[in-house]
Amino acid sequence: MRVVDESPLQTARSLAPFAITPQEQQFFLQAERLGNHAVDLAYTDALLMALDSPRPLSPEAVQLQAAKKKAEAAVEADQHRITQLTRDIPLAKGAEQDSLEDQLDVVKAQLELDQDDLDDVAAELEAAGGDPQAKVRRLKAAHEASDRSGKIALPPAMPWVAPTGSLLNKTGLWFDLKRKSAKLAQAQSEARARAQRMTDRRPKLVERVEKGREARDAVKQKAQNFGQKGQKGQTSEEGTSKEAAKATVHALRRHMADQRLLSDLGKRIQDQKELGEVYENWITLTKIHSRATLHSIMKTVLLIMVLLLAILLGGRLIDRIFIRTEEDRGGTSTPGTILKFVWRVLGTFTILFVIVGMPTQTSTILGLVGAGLTVAMKDFIVAFFGWFVLIGKNGLRVGDWVEIKGVGGEVVEVGLLRTVLLETGNWSDAAHPTGRRVTFANSFAIEGHFFNFSTSGQWMWDEVRATIPAGQDPYPIIASIQKLVEEQTKANAELAETEWQRTTTRYRVHAFSTVPGIHSSPPAKASRSASATSSRPMKAMKPAAA
Repeated sequence: MRVVDESPLQTARSLAPFAITPQEQQFFLQAERLGNHAVDLAYTDALLMALDSPRPLSPEAVQLQAAKKKAEAAVEADQHRITQLTRDIPLAKGAEQDSLEDQLDVVKAQLELDQDDLDDVAAELEAAGGDPQAKVRRLKAAHEASDRSGKIALPPAMPWVAPTGSLLNKTGLWFDLKRKSAKLAQAQSEARARAQRMTDRRPKLVERVEKGREARDAVKQKAQNFGQKGQKGQTSEEGTSKEAAKATVHALRRHMADQRLLSDLGKRIQDQKELGEVYENWITLTKIHSRATLHSIMKTVLLIMVLLLAILLGGRLIDRIFIRTEEDRGGTSTPGTILKFVWRVLGTFTILFVIVGMPTQTSTILGLVGAGLTVAMKDFIVAFFGWFVLIGKNGLRVGDWVEIKGVGGEVVEVGLLRTVLLETGNWSDAAHPTGRRVTFANSFAIEGHFFNFSTSGQWMWDEVRATIPAGQDPYPIIASIQKLVEEQTKANAELAETEWQRTTTRYRVHAFSTVPGIHSSPPAKASRSASATSSRPMKAMKPAAA
């Protein structure tokens, strides 16, 4: 038994999700109609082929076939009896009418039993392979029931418009169109392949029809000759005449079946060709949409390139506008840096929106962007708040001598984000300038520490070394040195003590002593050394500008 090919209809219905526009839905309906018609013709041809090419029956199938004929005869007799009783009941009267009605009920019940027996025998005969048409009829009934149950649901029709939105949406649409085109191309290829296979089968069927016509004419002529001999009273066998008539009927039926198959085959070939044309038109429309989408993608990519160029040129323009003087050309000013940063951020977000589209959940997106900016701009934010610390009461002022992260120097600028120092040597070298400028981000005011030497009580300790010759008593010399130092530093010591007391009063700590200290070291070889330390103002030691 050849299986009926339902692929034309199944392929057409599988394309329903791709029918978006009204024109595409028209293509789909045409494809479904042609596919359904081709399948109906295939079922009709399958029934004819099953009738024309019976298979040899097994003994069991022969018995079931005889039982089926008997059951069919019983059902037919019951139906004839019901028709006769239904016609006679209105004509009868009285008890006769009641009797006929009772007979009608009995015959109807018998008809139900006989019909059940016929169904059972038919099912057994089909299972035994004795009724090749039964399976085809059952499949055809299921196919027709499926068609009556409802049509394929199509998506809402929307007219085609040039694609808009983000680059991701356009790219996704372009890939969808490519997949649709590939699916349609596959369906078109299948339709053309089926049409070619049917076309290749057609010459054999034409030849079979021609041979069947010749055989039909020969059998028909033979049957007529037997009939003429019988009319003339000539001797002829009755069985031979019946066999000739039976052969004639069989030849006529077979010839009619072949002609029907040939006619249906031509219709099926035409259906497949039309189906291929529908798919070709649909592919052409899809390619038009694909080219329009690709053109829109190229325009979006060009827009992104223009935005990148604008970011680059805008940054250079900001650098030219906010560049410092010739003496300070090494960097840009703080407003220029901020403006350049803002310009790049705006450009980056613009490109991001062009690529992924505008966010639908604004509050969520803004929260994520804010968190991302906070992490990315941590140093900037800390430096900005460090500026408030530096301009406070315990901060820095221009001209202060400070030490930041191990670098000492004089403050020349306290900016919004950075602090600039003119580096000097170490403090024991009287703070000689090195000529270098050092820049620190203001985050050190919060995350680190700094030393400010330009507070009240700017004093330094001086050390005077003296060598006592060997053989002399060191103590009178040490007493003389201490007395001399106290006399020479008396005024500075009193001033330092006064300033330290005034400075430390608010912190509730004790003031440092300003009395010079004497320290003697043991003799190295033949001499003894002594040193005396005393305080003096730092401002008095500040070198000249030269």
